[in-house]
Amino acid sequence: TLQIVTPGSNTSLIQPGFSLLHFGSHVFYLGQKGWPKRSCPTGVFLLDLKNNDLKLRPTTFTNDSCYLPPLRHPAVCSFSASQGGETTQYLIHGGKTPNNEISHKFYVMTMALPVNRRFSLCCSEKDLAGDIPEARYGHSMNVVFSRGKTAVVMFGGRSYMPLNQRTTENWNNVIDCEPLVYLIDLQFGCSTSFNLRELQDGLSFHVSLARNDTVYIFGGHSLVNNFRPPNVYKIKVDLPIGSPALSCTVINSNLSFSSSIATQTSPDEFVIVGGYESDSQKRLICNGVFLDDETIDIQEIETPNWTGEIKHSKTWFGADMGKGAVLFGIPVDNKHQSTDCSFFFYVLNFGDNDPALQTCSQGSTEEQEDSMPLEDSEEFTFNRDGNIFDEDT
Repeated sequence: TLQIVTPGSNTSLIQPGFSLLHFGSHVFYLGQKGWPKRSCPTGVFLLDLKNNDLKLRPTTFTNDSCYLPPLRHPAVCSFSASQGGETTQYLIHGGKTPNNEISHKFYVMTMALPVNRRFSLCCSEKDLAGDIPEARYGHSMNVVFSRGKTAVVMFGGRSYMPLNQRTTENWNNVIDCEPLVYLIDLQFGCSTSFNLRELQDGLSFHVSLARNDTVYIFGGHSLVNNFRPPNVYKIKVDLPIGSPALSCTVINSNLSFSSSIATQTSPDEFVIVGGYESDSQKRLICNGVFLDDETIDIQEIETPNWTGEIKHSKTWFGADMGKGAVLFGIPVDNKHQSTDCSFFFYVLNFGDNDPALQTCSQGSTEEQEDSMPLEDSEEFTFNRDGNIFDEDT
């Protein structure tokens, strides 16, 4: 199903390159336009979608959290304590800040236990040792499980030219990062780089899917030769007691795309949607990807009934909402410039679940952007035994 949604409070902060983090029924937005304002000093928002009205609600962080800047195109992946379990953490690396600086930092995001039905997030910065990945954006991270152990696989991305090669004319030019695969031990923060002969060109804005001990890399764009490879790179990770081992197999898929979005519809099934087939051609077909222990099956699936605005727009962008749903936007054309928001937003749902999201109790019906935050001494609570109010009341 394809459903247009009405932009509401704070949706003017949505811009290309954003990320969505989903903890249970709660989805959070990261990557706001510009630096955070006082009304939301963290720059992370709860995505509130109800009755096709889209709003962003400011989110609180615990007192021991570190600062998380609004990042565009970082590598983001979910982490669960057990294989196939509920998401307990999100890992965030790299990305661009509103000043167009590229981050090299590694963050871990968790949801704190709710107090009085109010929840908050906790963000911590993790130091890496060993072969530390350089600052980058447009790359990918995935968690793999092997022999009862876990590790993070990082690949691809772009970065600025080295300082000793930059001049006034090319100061903001970006290049492909080296096609190294980084294996990161989350427990000790140790990072090891691997040079696999099957990976010759740097790639960015690719799709990566993980199952058990294997990561599959689809598409992507190489700046060196302006190329979108029609290959799937199957990277298998072995984590014995000694040194880890990586191997890579190249599978020809005849799919060539970049900047696509992947959403998971079942434990072994994914959908790839959106993106570009070339610099000037959007990719309007969708593919189902079915994974098992050894094989991968890619099939073209039924295409949504794209609207005229979607078909004719030159660009689009979005992110995975979880449970088979994708949020994406297209620029508002000249005929609709009177609208307050710069984009039309749609929810594309491939799953069986209604993508309508729950509103948390800290949501407010007033415009948070125009309100002054309460000081601690000004907060107050009503409580009446025997009555259970709706969360919006």
